Amino acid sequence: MSEPSSPVPSGTFKTFRILLPYLADFKGRVALALIFLVTAKAANVWVPIVLKHIVDSLTPRFSLLSVPIMLLIAYGLLRLSSTLFAEMRDAIFAKVAQRSIRQVALKVFGHLHNLSLRFHLERQTGGVARDIERGTRGIDTLLRFMLFNILPTLVELGLVSTILFIHYNILFLLIILATIALYICFTLSFTEWRMRYRRTMNEAETRANQKSIDSLLNYETVKYFGNEEFEAKRYDENLQHWEKASIKSSTTLSALNAGQATIIGVGVTLLMYLAATGVVHHTMTVGDLVMVNAFMIQLAQPLNFLGYVYRELRHAVQDMERMFNLLNVDPDIKDMPNAQELHFVKGSVRFENVDFSYDTNRQILFNVSFEIPAGKIVAAVGHSGAGKSTLSRLLFRFYDVNNGYIAIDGQDIRSVSQRSLRKHIGVVPQDTVLFNDTIYYNILYGSPVASRNEVIAAAKAAHIHSFIQSLPNGYDTQVGERGLKLSGGEKQRVAIARTILKNPGILIFDEATSALDSASEKAIQAELKRVSKGRTTLIIAHRLSTIIDSYQILVFEKGRIIERGTHLQLLKIGGAYAQMWALQQNEHEENIHSSIAYS
Repeated sequence: MSEPSSPVPSGTFKTFRILLPYLADFKGRVALALIFLVTAKAANVWVPIVLKHIVDSLTPRFSLLSVPIMLLIAYGLLRLSSTLFAEMRDAIFAKVAQRSIRQVALKVFGHLHNLSLRFHLERQTGGVARDIERGTRGIDTLLRFMLFNILPTLVELGLVSTILFIHYNILFLLIILATIALYICFTLSFTEWRMRYRRTMNEAETRANQKSIDSLLNYETVKYFGNEEFEAKRYDENLQHWEKASIKSSTTLSALNAGQATIIGVGVTLLMYLAATGVVHHTMTVGDLVMVNAFMIQLAQPLNFLGYVYRELRHAVQDMERMFNLLNVDPDIKDMPNAQELHFVKGSVRFENVDFSYDTNRQILFNVSFEIPAGKIVAAVGHSGAGKSTLSRLLFRFYDVNNGYIAIDGQDIRSVSQRSLRKHIGVVPQDTVLFNDTIYYNILYGSPVASRNEVIAAAKAAHIHSFIQSLPNGYDTQVGERGLKLSGGEKQRVAIARTILKNPGILIFDEATSALDSASEKAIQAELKRVSKGRTTLIIAHRLSTIIDSYQILVFEKGRIIERGTHLQLLKIGGAYAQMWALQQNEHEENIHSSIAYS
């Protein structure tokens, strides 16, 4: 048996109400399943009654001196019907349960993709995945137990109690009711006391799962620093908390089961004593005793199972509440109620008096204003932490500005739908993460409806086609978790091909060639220049040699634009940009001399 861990009465029915709309699509199936349920339980209750008549017909006192063939056939048919209709009920309801699980899981999955970048940066993927896994499993538990275990158990208890009350001493009913009441009170109170262990177990398991996934995703980093033992120790610390809570949960569960068995055993013994006394005093027949015994067996089973069901429902409700709590998280970035589609004309971009901070304690951008004319290239440069990459996140609307506005073709991007905005923007990030699939799939992701020829053309444009052809499986080569089977430069070129395939009107290159060697960088730069032609382009760069042809260069320092102009204009000014240029040129010359010396 398992154990509970969250408040049930209100939580269970509240959670069940959330599921009702998903069941509404299958009203016919649900109704038919309920009919089968009632039929199965009615047949089950009649089994002891027929058994009584069989026994009475075979005792010397009432014997008909013949085998009660019809009663035996009826007994067999009732047994068969009880099982058959229960199986038909499960078969009919299977589609309802699984479709509901699918729809809820899909809704949560879609909602997670609609949440802001801030949410995903603050949450650990392993924990969220575990919450969804447990939650969907909880849906199946709740549907099966609420509809097809609790309800039929109550129906069966009611029928048996009615039969005993009508035909036998009222003491039978009183003992049954007292046993049930004591059983339920004991189960609920004991469960409430021990639910903390289940909660502790879940929390420890979630933390351990988060640590394991985080460690495995950063496998290379673990190896770089030789921290396998450190990671194992950190993982084991959470497992120790889980182990302690699990042991306490198991021992208290044994005590709970023992108490439940004692209550049922005492109740059954008292009922059998009454029945046996009735037989001795000739107020009841042997068949009556057998029937009461059979009823007690049938009652004991659902009562034992009722305790298990109650605890499982508590687990299911807790797990589902964690999943449904994800649906209660509101996205930071929302479309306005009447958001229009972005009317893309030429793609001019305007930042006007933009202030922005990720949190209230640290402002990133201060009164930033600039324009990227349609079809032109504007570059943003500066030291790390100057706020350059924040520009791309704001333009893509991962975040909204605190003050000022960003406009495309004169339209404030907050007034248009996010989908239409992002459809026209292509981003090649500095840190490219690929799906654990084939190279073909990762390029096709830029436009899932593209043809194979278009995918190959995009790969050629990104200068990666020849490399792909050299691989044993070509475009069907698996790239591994997060693309770890490819080098940084190869991943970057896949990302560039993916963006080329998307064919957006606005391009953002965020250190797009940072992972490439000099030769590859020059080749990619030439192609990016061709791809960018006629498109509005924002380049966030560290290597100044890659942006010397830009229409305008913005120099950022501590979230402010301190210089702007063309490459030659900024060199002429002799300010921060000129110093960065001179520094990089010196580094380049030193690298050349070092290469010559080593050769």
